Amino acid sequence: MTIFISRLSLQILCVMVSFWLKKNYLADLLPGSVDIHCHILPGIDDGAADLKTSLYLLRKYHALGIKSIVATPHIMGNIYPNTPEIINSCLQLVKDLLAENNLSEIKVRAAAEYMMDTNFDDLLNTHELLTLGDTYVLVEMSYLQPSYYFERTFQNIKISGYRPVLAHPERYAYFHHKQETYGKIKNLGVNFQLNALSLSAHYGRSVQKMAFKLLESHLYDFIGTDVHNHIHLRKLKEITLATKHFEDVKALMEKTKTAFTF
Repeated sequence: MTIFISRLSLQILCVMVSFWLKKNYLADLLPGSVDIHCHILPGIDDGAADLKTSLYLLRKYHALGIKSIVATPHIMGNIYPNTPEIINSCLQLVKDLLAENNLSEIKVRAAAEYMMDTNFDDLLNTHELLTLGDTYVLVEMSYLQPSYYFERTFQNIKISGYRPVLAHPERYAYFHHKQETYGKIKNLGVNFQLNALSLSAHYGRSVQKMAFKLLESHLYDFIGTDVHNHIHLRKLKEITLATKHFEDVKALMEKTKTAFTF
C-alpha cells in the first residue's frame, strides 16, 4: 500500500512538474493584443525605411493577429528631431496606405518614444507631448549610462500631469548589478514596459534573465514589441515560455489591452 501511494505521489508530481515547465508559444497570446511600442512609420527613425516597408510590416502584424498598433518613433535630440507634425504626417500616409490595400481593419495611432535628454526637458515644458492613451508618456534612457537626474525627470513628468512609462527597463545593463534601483524607480510612480523580445535571448542572456526577474516580481505594467523590422516580427513567433511565465505575460497583455484599446 505504501509503495502504491509513493508511486502514485510520484506520478502526480511528475504531471505537475511537466505542466509547470510546459513550453507555450508567445504567438498564441498575440491575436487581439495591442502593441504600444513599435517603429513602423516610414523614414523618420531607425525603424521602417519607407512606406513599402511600413506596409510589409503591417501585413506581418495582421498575420500575427495584432490589429491595434501605436507607432512610437524616437524623439532624440538632433539624431531623431521628430515633431508632432512630422509624426502625424507620416501616420496619415500609413492610414491612407492601409485603406488603399484593404487593410482598414488595422488601426494605427501615433505616440512617441522620448529619450530622456536635455531636449526632453524643453519638450516637457511645452505640454504638447505625444502620449500613449491620454496621459501616458513613453520614455527611454541611453543603454550606455542612465540619464542625468532621471529621478527628477520622472518627477517632473508627473508634475506636468503625465504618467511616465519607462521602455524596456530590462535592457539597461547598468542597473543589473544595482537591482534595488528598479524598486526605487517604481516607487516614483513609474510604469515599466517589457519588450516582448526580451523574453528570448535576442538582446542577450543577461537582458533575458533580468526580464524574467522583473516579470516574476510583478514589476511590469505593460508589454510592447519594440518592432523595428521584419526580423523582430519573425522572432516573436519563435518565443516559447514556461507555463508560469506564460500566465504572467498573458495577464500583462490583458492589462495593456485594457489600458490602451482604441
